[in-house]
Order: sequence, then C-alpha cells, then structure tokens
Amino acid sequence: MATRLPLLVSVFNPVARRLLRGGIPLGPNTLLTVRGRKSGQPRTTGVALVEAEGRRWVVGTFGEVQWTQNLRAAGQGTLTRGRHQEPVEAVELDPEEAPAFFKEVLGPYVRRIPFGLGKWMLGSILGAPDILEDPVAAARRHPVFELHPRRVAA
Repeated sequence: MATRLPLLVSVFNPVARRLLRGGIPLGPNTLLTVRGRKSGQPRTTGVALVEAEGRRWVVGTFGEVQWTQNLRAAGQGTLTRGRHQEPVEAVELDPEEAPAFFKEVLGPYVRRIPFGLGKWMLGSILGAPDILEDPVAAARRHPVFELHPRRVAA
C-alpha cells in the first residue's frame, strides 16, 4: 500500500535534488537512483542515509512509496552526492530485524542531532514518531534497507 507524501516533502524534493546534484551538502541526505520496477527507467529521489559503525541504511520513512518498491524489486541502485556516484546493493531488513535497527541504530542517531531537532523532524515533519515510540509496529510500516558497495563490471 503506497503512502501519500506530505505536501512539504513534495515541494522540497525537487529543490533538494538540484542542491544535492550540485554537491551542496544537506545533512545526511543523498540522491538514490533506482531502476523503476514497471518502466525500467532510472528514478531518482532524495533519501536520508543513516551511517553508523561503518554500515549504511535508508529508511522508507513514508512507508511503501515508489522508491522503496523500486529498490526492493531492483535490489540495487546508485547513491549520488555532487559528482560522486557509488553503486550499491540493497538488502531489506525483515520485520524481525528492523525493530532492533530502530532501537539500537536509528534512535541514538536521531537523538544525537542537537536541540532535539532530529526527534522533532522525524515526528512532526516526516510524520513517523512511531519509529522511536513503537519500533515493533514501525517495522511493519517503514521498510529499511542496508546498503553495501556494489562492484561494477569493467
């Protein structure tokens, strides 16, 4: 079931894509390009890249949206920041693994953002307070993908 994005996100995404393509840092945000599961065409969206202890993840904060469905189908994509592109493989965490990720990785990551802004943004702007408040239920609504470097054939 696809989720409708908040208007703020729909308005900000095109701006964020341009800034990120230009190499302007926007916190943990990066561009993710994935082949469309129906069209086969590359689709690019901005995502927050969670990095901790040498590992990386992206979270479907808005649930089953187009990019999460495409990444699940393709199993791979490309991260882009400015001119730097990195091919990645994506492994989706199952609903039994995701609560531990929310509690042990994402929760502390969000809480480290100064002045409570991380928690406020996750709850108020992104509409996903359940990720911190009820990780088990959140795991059924918010897909999580761990990203690994992908070797590209020469």
